[in-house]
Amino acid sequence: MSGSAGHGGGRERPQNADRVRMELRRAREMPREDLLIRFFFGAGVSLLAAVVSKLVGLFVGGIFLAFPAILLASLTLVAKEEGLRSARHDARGAALGTIGLLAFALTTALLLRHHSAWLALAVATAAWTVVSHGGYAVVRAAGAGSDETGPEEPGA
Repeated sequence: MSGSAGHGGGRERPQNADRVRMELRRAREMPREDLLIRFFFGAGVSLLAAVVSKLVGLFVGGIFLAFPAILLASLTLVAKEEGLRSARHDARGAALGTIGLLAFALTTALLLRHHSAWLALAVATAAWTVVSHGGYAVVRAAGAGSDETGPEEPGA
């Protein structure tokens, strides 16, 4: 949808505002400091999961592996470099992806008991895709983000 009709906002949104894109060029331009922050935060969460697994057991430790290891570091960097609105959009996307990942895990766990791994993974991937993208469509239709105003640029 390119407008906010029906959402009570009255503001027009750019036609490509909902388009998901990946820019490899920007990844190559990322400062080394940002990469190190993400690496060490991710390594720290993985280390925590290993310690918890040793102390409490594999099941509880495995739950820690579901934690998006670099999300907090990434959101901090995005907020600093691109503004709070961009960080909120990224957080919203991460939450929807996490719900999709839960659908993937549950589907895999249920299907692996009675079907081949290839079939279970294919169906689980489809479940992730449907749940994540369906959640995105619902969130956008509900107008998430359309009420966010203020500076997009950091420090503005």
